[in-house]
Amino acid sequence: MTVAARLLGAAMRRTNARALRFDPDPGGPPVPAPGRRYLLYLHVPFCESLCPFCSFHRIRFQAARAERYFNALGAEIRHYADLGFEFDEVYVGGGTPTVLPDKLAAILALVRNRFPVRDISVETNPNHLTDEVVDTLQAAGVTRLSVGVQSFDNALLKRMGRYQAYGSSEQAVARLARFRDAFRTLNVDLIFNLPDQGADSFARDLQILRDDVRATQVSFYPLMATEATRERMRREMGVAGRDHEFEFYNMISGGLGPEYQADSAWCFSRGAGMVDEYVVDQDDYVGAGSGAFGYLDGRLTANTFSLREYEARIAAGQLGITRSRHLSRREQLRYHLLMRLFGLRLDKAVTRERFGENAWRSLWPEITALKLAGAVRDTGSELRLTRRGMYYWVVMMREFFSEVNRFREAMREQWRVDSRSATARQAEFERAAR
Repeated sequence: MTVAARLLGAAMRRTNARALRFDPDPGGPPVPAPGRRYLLYLHVPFCESLCPFCSFHRIRFQAARAERYFNALGAEIRHYADLGFEFDEVYVGGGTPTVLPDKLAAILALVRNRFPVRDISVETNPNHLTDEVVDTLQAAGVTRLSVGVQSFDNALLKRMGRYQAYGSSEQAVARLARFRDAFRTLNVDLIFNLPDQGADSFARDLQILRDDVRATQVSFYPLMATEATRERMRREMGVAGRDHEFEFYNMISGGLGPEYQADSAWCFSRGAGMVDEYVVDQDDYVGAGSGAFGYLDGRLTANTFSLREYEARIAAGQLGITRSRHLSRREQLRYHLLMRLFGLRLDKAVTRERFGENAWRSLWPEITALKLAGAVRDTGSELRLTRRGMYYWVVMMREFFSEVNRFREAMREQWRVDSRSATARQAEFERAAR
């Protein structure tokens, strides 16, 4: 990692630590702007296996529990419809949203019947690339399928527990190649800078992508470890460092070939389509489901991470939102700068339209620092990331999502504490009753 990247990463950590301090939500339900259409993010937290590196909100899959959850998710979507929201894009993340394909299809049918949806993106794992699941997703209107492969190195897959849960590299390659044209966009997720991941291993991943899989899109995520995952990673995968992160990132652009063009700092496509991080081109979005985040008119929201509380709130006619944070105008500007440049370019006219004529002056310190670091170039109408800036943005987005993951971990720990307290209170009540 370069000195400039370390400094930008440290600055991002300090900024995020302040901006992502959520408070118990005192506000009412969000209100849609008249005539506005939004992106709807749906979170499905169930996984068949819990990977040691993952900090997303996920729990081990149980069919009966997942069925109840999908029912609650449908009710929350209907609540947003009753509030007057209109959605034209849907992104379903997890977890593994395809653990119950028919239930997921029913949710997507509900969304398509209620809203003028034109694009639907769904995440999955390689073992779910079967005729039955793919047919179900196609019939449900899915336009983009994102497959979490993480690595084509069987030794690394075994250390992550993914070989046992989701199949070998050879199986993943065969399934990806078979279904590469089943959707408008087939995306493959890979992680770089894993413990003990050598340059030769990563170069082979790139070769497989380019020559064998030929997916329409590839997203490369830097390893994002939190305090909660670092110890388990050390035991099961080895010690994670960042000494070779820059080297790996430089391999990506040279290893994919001329067919793939950058859509964001870590997403590369052979054609147009939704990118893996919807925050790139969405000013506002709604989050539904346990652990989902939303961003509306400068207000960050977070849904409860407790499935029991989530289902109870939905049954009572409420939304899942339990935490929120109203960003200051300056924080909103910084968020806008971060996300737009993550998508490689920031349109000055759009920024002025959203934040006023003095928006550019307000961002002067940040933009000056980025220019001095060689991260951006000014075309007059736009700011554009340079090749060097793309890596800097990977570092800053890693720090942004790492802070989000730390919040997730704090909320899960609070949920565990509250659950233990509730169990103890129930036991005390039962003893007193006897």
